[in-house]
Amino acid sequence: MKNVSILVPENSVMQAIADPQYLFSAANQFMVANGKNPLFNIQLVGLKKEVKINEGLFSINTSQRLNEVEQTDLVIIPALFGDMKKAIESNKQLLPWINDQYQKGAEIASLCVGAFLLASTGLLDGKKCSTHWGFQNEFREMFPDVEVVDGSIVTEEDRLYSSGGAMSYWNLLLYLLEKYTDRETAILASKYFAIDIDRESQAAFAMFQGQKNHTDEAVKQAQEFIDKNIHERITIDELADLVSVGRRSFERRFKAATNNSVLEYINRVKVESAKRSFESSRKNINEVMYDVGYTDTKAFRTTFKKITGLTPIEYRNKYNKMSSVYQD
Repeated sequence: MKNVSILVPENSVMQAIADPQYLFSAANQFMVANGKNPLFNIQLVGLKKEVKINEGLFSINTSQRLNEVEQTDLVIIPALFGDMKKAIESNKQLLPWINDQYQKGAEIASLCVGAFLLASTGLLDGKKCSTHWGFQNEFREMFPDVEVVDGSIVTEEDRLYSSGGAMSYWNLLLYLLEKYTDRETAILASKYFAIDIDRESQAAFAMFQGQKNHTDEAVKQAQEFIDKNIHERITIDELADLVSVGRRSFERRFKAATNNSVLEYINRVKVESAKRSFESSRKNINEVMYDVGYTDTKAFRTTFKKITGLTPIEYRNKYNKMSSVYQD
């Protein structure tokens, strides 16, 4: 039997506790139906017998308290909810237990922004990690020693697993299920739960939010200029002159403030505008391309796909309900 310990933290997302329990329980049922023995012993583990979440709206009864679990094979850390610093503070008593289980050989998997709790253990220092795209900047600020993998659905390193945003954690759960059982069982589970088993990127869902939570006023001025002139071809020299900073110094400061190079930032702003246009307008690919300052179709397509994981046509067809009537 594999012991699967699903943590029940304060300030957590109920679905991110219930879903792994549901998946591994269903996997046991699949095995029994195929004449096999169930593989997973599933535990809900917490500091208390009853943990209240969502400001007391829901409560979850744990099957074991931390001190009752001597050793386990897999620890699942669910997504947290609300202010991340407060959520970590309210669950700091869980951190030594997570560390202890890892040292005893357990694998640790964080779902979505559960990565904040996993990173608080120090286990991720110097390692790679995935988390929700909307929390990546905050995560980097809080845990500068952890390498955030942009857009990744599942990241694995040294028995530590993490997943991308929101429902992306289902892909990590299927990944772990396949590891512990086989491909056939994972595919059966993916069909049962209607989950795309091999989705590798959350890039198509990400919304670029500008990365302006910094104190470098020259960089902010440059960012505002980019935001207001997306239809223009903007150069680094032009921006450096605008803020009266030497090009090399400007590029260094821009990267430090935004975690993007100047060109990466310009492209992300332009692609974000293109995405909004594809979602809500009747414009064709070329019209949108020109609107955001591109004149080379190949360059636009390549940049768009690099950032979103989809071609412009694929993105439009996926997110615009009127896409069937378009003619390019």
